[in-house]
Amino acid sequence: MTERLGIVTLASLERGTDVRLDSSTSIEDMVVGRYVTIEGQKRRFFGMITDVSLGVTDPNLTLTPPDVSDPFIAEVLAGTSTFGTIHVTPMLTIGGDAETILEGPQPVKTIPGHFSAVKLASESDIELVFGKEDPQRFHIGNPLDMEVKLCLDLEELVKRSNGIFGKSGTGKTFLTRILLIGILQKSKAVNLVFDMHNEYGWKGTREDGPPVQGLKQFAGSRVAVFTLDEESSKRRQVSADFVVNIGYDEITPEDIAILRSWLRQVTELNDQELEEALKGTAIHESSLQSLKRGLSTIGRLGFVVPKAPEDAVKRILDCLDRNINVVLEFGRYREISAYLLVANMLSRRIYNRYQQRMEEAIAADNEAMKPNPLVITIEEAHKFLSTEVANKTIFGTIAREMRKYNVSLLVIDQRPSGIDEEVMSQMGTKITCLLDNEKDIDSVLAGVSGKSELKSVLARLAPKQQALIFGHAVPMPVAFQPREYGSAQSYKDFAPQKEAEEDIEKLWD
Repeated sequence: MTERLGIVTLASLERGTDVRLDSSTSIEDMVVGRYVTIEGQKRRFFGMITDVSLGVTDPNLTLTPPDVSDPFIAEVLAGTSTFGTIHVTPMLTIGGDAETILEGPQPVKTIPGHFSAVKLASESDIELVFGKEDPQRFHIGNPLDMEVKLCLDLEELVKRSNGIFGKSGTGKTFLTRILLIGILQKSKAVNLVFDMHNEYGWKGTREDGPPVQGLKQFAGSRVAVFTLDEESSKRRQVSADFVVNIGYDEITPEDIAILRSWLRQVTELNDQELEEALKGTAIHESSLQSLKRGLSTIGRLGFVVPKAPEDAVKRILDCLDRNINVVLEFGRYREISAYLLVANMLSRRIYNRYQQRMEEAIAADNEAMKPNPLVITIEEAHKFLSTEVANKTIFGTIAREMRKYNVSLLVIDQRPSGIDEEVMSQMGTKITCLLDNEKDIDSVLAGVSGKSELKSVLARLAPKQQALIFGHAVPMPVAFQPREYGSAQSYKDFAPQKEAEEDIEKLWD
């Protein structure tokens, strides 16, 4: 049975609950972000510690502190004149009345009474709120300072676009890899990952150790690795399933905001040919020279060719239709211009095809005709979704339409304040590691109930491998430590149970 921490001394539905700690409770064991339960007369409340403080019964003690060199005096004062206080934000009721027993945890609409007992949340309390790991729920980590599994319902997660945020070096890539494995395992969605830094396909890097397995090593035939750079793949000993080339004839005005018929011509003109091309036109030479310089960047990309030997979009769609997840590696082409061009161009065509197929399925009233739900993962998301360009990229459309055509986004970014406010408001679930920029913090928490309390929790996350998740896929915000990934034991733990059992059987063959 969980020991009592203290009692409620003050409460407000808007401002939260103050708890006076018992003398036997160490103030130093109380950590912002931990969960507690409050035993009301009719209900049990489930909430988060959002502040810790010291209190005194006599203000003079703070002005003239007593001599506590005598342990007996210190102990007497701790039980009578000084005490610890925690501030708790109740978020759910988890039992005690007919409604919560029948319907599960409910949003808080009232407050606990005076002197209600407060305890640390137990494993069964956490499971009651977040559920147990099962065919739909995926273990993503552990609530801070607790050895309890935090599980997400990934069927619900992929119903809307989501975001992973945090400053550089906080573990966004590891967290993204874990979430992608979860989606692959536990939901009906397939992933299309635009892998700018070659981290998700065959293997990935980490700062303090050897490379870690990518999705292909983990899931085998359920993942296809596409590449823009076959030479880079060979150097890294990655066996690519398909080499992507983009033809000049495939690039449209929507892809680069210029007329496609000029693309190849302008990038290949020398100065004399340029002078000839300008004759009889109203275009100023300096304007065309600027255009040529801009387009020459595209022309130098090795994967851009006069005519592609095979349709990359068709190959991607073929994989997605067969429940095969696709990771597109960029190899050495890590310039943002290449990433913007390829991700926007391919996603636009795939989205248009999804839209067409969904409309046909609806018209025919045939669920089987609908394409598999698709999650498109993009890095450097603010480059695609800033206020200036969100309306010009397909990603702004996808974010606003909230999976209308069975397509959603997983965006990864270290500068969330650079993303358009309307797009941010459509993110169903946000997972954020440590952020130290005030604008970024305000952007991530915009519109969230209890913003000031969550800001306090977010500010106290460790620099690495801790995060705060809130939104559509979780019943309440929770600070957690992502599960370990990269050791032999972790790979075994991530493996689906059926595959793990088969591996054990092989040992005895």
